[in-house]
Amino acid sequence: MSEHGIQDYGTAKRKAAERLGISNEGALPRNTEIEASLAEYQRLFAADSHASSLGAQRRAALQAMRALSQFSPRLVGPVLAGTATRHADVQLHVFADNPDAVALSLLDRGVEHEAGEHRLRLDAERLASFPSVRFQVETQVIDATVFPLDGIRQAPVSPLDGRPMRRADATELAGLVERG
Repeated sequence: MSEHGIQDYGTAKRKAAERLGISNEGALPRNTEIEASLAEYQRLFAADSHASSLGAQRRAALQAMRALSQFSPRLVGPVLAGTATRHADVQLHVFADNPDAVALSLLDRGVEHEAGEHRLRLDAERLASFPSVRFQVETQVIDATVFPLDGIRQAPVSPLDGRPMRRADATELAGLVERG
């Protein structure tokens, strides 16, 4: 994940299993174990470069969050957790009555973007699709998933541990950026 830019745990597991000739999926590590190993790898072998790229990702996230402040943005994922590789996109959750409002806001600012969609697990039984927009802040890709306004009350389930995703607002992120 660190060296090849793979961001999906399932894909990383399948690729590693294939390389090692493992066919029993039960023998593969849990996502939380992979994340812990990734953090340890970054600490041991890439401390300086990881800190630099993570800082740049978090500063770009903060800039994007300030630009989209009317949509109550929240940072989620590896950039928030501190395990993002240099290949990782910044993942935001934004909230709007009209999903097109986010794209229109970017258009009004002259920000090129592309529309997309993300399927997220809401709980053990429910999956839902949400619109998204991808754009750049300097060289960093920002991937913002657009939720309805009431989506701020319940985060989707994390693919990492099955719990609600941790979300950080701009104030919390600014504190992380300040601490470096």
